[in-house]
Amino acid sequence: MNWDRDLPTWPLNTVSRRATHETHRWHVQETGQGDTLLLLHGSGATTHSWRDVVPILAETHHVVAVDLPGQGFSQVSRRGRNGLGAMSEDIDALCRAENWHPKGIIGHSAGAAVALNLAQSIAKRSGTAPDVIGINAALGRFDGVAGWLFPLLAKALALNPLTSYLFAAGRNGHDRARRLIEGTGSVVDDTGLGCYARLFSDRDHVEGTLQMMAQWNIDDLLNDLPRHPSRCLFITGGKDKAVKPDVSRRAADMMANAELVDIPDLGHLAHEEAPEDVAQIILKWIGSEAQPAP
Repeated sequence: MNWDRDLPTWPLNTVSRRATHETHRWHVQETGQGDTLLLLHGSGATTHSWRDVVPILAETHHVVAVDLPGQGFSQVSRRGRNGLGAMSEDIDALCRAENWHPKGIIGHSAGAAVALNLAQSIAKRSGTAPDVIGINAALGRFDGVAGWLFPLLAKALALNPLTSYLFAAGRNGHDRARRLIEGTGSVVDDTGLGCYARLFSDRDHVEGTLQMMAQWNIDDLLNDLPRHPSRCLFITGGKDKAVKPDVSRRAADMMANAELVDIPDLGHLAHEEAPEDVAQIILKWIGSEAQPAP
C-alpha cells in the first residue's frame, strides 16, 4: 500500500504514523490514554479491521494497532521474518523501543497466535504476562494431507514472483473481496469491503500475506499452551466458517487460566460485524479481577 496515495482515505488515518525500528518500517495507529491495549490483525487484513473498535477502547485506554510486517502499510526491510516467532520478536522489540507496556494484547485469527506468542516473550523479559484476548483464534494444526500440502503450496506460491502480481492484477476486486469475506461467514459494511478490495489488489500486501503463510508454524506455541502465563479470553463467532469455534474451545481447555465467550450470530470477522458488542466484552473482561491459576 502506498503511504501518500492510500493513507489519506484509510480508516483512522489521523492517528497513523510511521515507526522505523530494526527489521521493519511499521504502520502504527495510536490513540487514547490509560493502560495500553495492543491490537494485532489477522493474516491478509490491516489496522482497518479495528476501525470501529479502537474509538471505543480509546475512551478508557491507550490503544495501539499495528500492521503486521509486509501487510498494509508496514514495510519489511529484512526477508524471512514473517513467521510467528520472528514477528513476535520484532513486535516485542517495537514495544520496547516505543515504551509500550501492554496490559492486554488483542489478536484476531492468526493475530491471536501472535498475541499469545508475544505475551510469552514479554513475560520472560519483564516477569509480568499481559492478558490475551483472541477473537476467532487460528490455533489449530492442519490434519492429514493438509498438514504437509498447505505449507508446501504456500511456499511455492510465495517463492514465485508472479504469484502476487497475478492475484493482485485480477479484475472486479470489489466482487472478489465480497466473495472472500462472505466465505468466512461474515458480512461487513461498505467501508470494510472497500478496504479489503484495495488490499487484495495490492501486490505488496498480497506478497506479505503469502510470506506469512509460507513461514507459519505454531507447533511450539500449541505445545506450550498448558504452561502459558497469561490470563486469556477467547471470543468466538458461532457462524465462523474460517476457524470453527471448537478450535478456541480446545485451546481454552488446554490452558490454566482461560475463558471462552461465544457470539452465536457472528462470523470470522466478528469485531467488524459487531464492534460495540466485542469491545464491551473486552473492556468488561480486562477490567475484571484476574483469577489465580489452579
